[in-house]
Amino acid sequence: MQGAAVEDVQSRLLQLGYTIDAAEVTDKYFGATTEQAVSTFRLDSGLAAGHAVDIPCWSALVDASYKLGDRTLYLRMPNFHGADVQALQRALNVLGFACGEDDGYFGPHTEAALQQFQENVGLFADGMAFQDTYAYINRLHHVWEGKPSVTEAESRIGFARAANVLERFQIAVIGEDPIARSVASRMWNIATATTDNSGMMLCDSEVPTDVDLVLEIASDELPADAAPRATIALAECHNLAQRIRTANIAAQQKPARIRIELTGMTRYNGTFTASDAQTLAVRLLDGVCDALAD
Repeated sequence: MQGAAVEDVQSRLLQLGYTIDAAEVTDKYFGATTEQAVSTFRLDSGLAAGHAVDIPCWSALVDASYKLGDRTLYLRMPNFHGADVQALQRALNVLGFACGEDDGYFGPHTEAALQQFQENVGLFADGMAFQDTYAYINRLHHVWEGKPSVTEAESRIGFARAANVLERFQIAVIGEDPIARSVASRMWNIATATTDNSGMMLCDSEVPTDVDLVLEIASDELPADAAPRATIALAECHNLAQRIRTANIAAQQKPARIRIELTGMTRYNGTFTASDAQTLAVRLLDGVCDALAD
């Protein structure tokens, strides 16, 4: 066979790294090396052995040809599927936004993880991967690229590492309401008890210009009419350090300002205790120190 259809198959195979003789490519001719490339691709893709580009092979070849950013991705039926979806899933998993196995299908778990990522970096969390989302993913490529698609459970950081972080960084903490201020003040107390040279400071609305990170703690969700901003909903977060690290690296302006929402973590019926505030303070301080540790 010869012609435009062969040329399309050849260009996709070449893009994926398969080898085809230059003369066959020039003549758009389905020769021996094109046949071998198709055969190898079928085996690599888990298809039945063969040399023909049938419908299953063509579908797999198209899927494999998509690169991250080629399409706007969102939840639909049937699901978007392809190498670009798989790359997005891998990036989200490594960055700390678990979407399950990176199977290349944009399902509800991928949508939820994408919304959490968008909220984390301050984008409108609509679960649709437009170019603004890809821009943030690409800015963070040095964090996720080439790393295995796994998520790690949140862990406690030792006092020695915490002290090292607190002495190297200036961290401003703001509490927007009484419960949040209680948590913020306890974070400061623990930081001060960890090292006399702690760089953590309690602030109101005014923040010094020479800080490295600003944490805004609030008991309520951001108002619906407010501009999107980097936000972490603590009740939904099981990898706090990775979330803080991602938001900090992704911030377009320094110091990064990260909103920590305690929604779902606090109770307003009079049962929120000093012990509850202390537990949240320890968790937040652990997450911040782990995020900023080398």
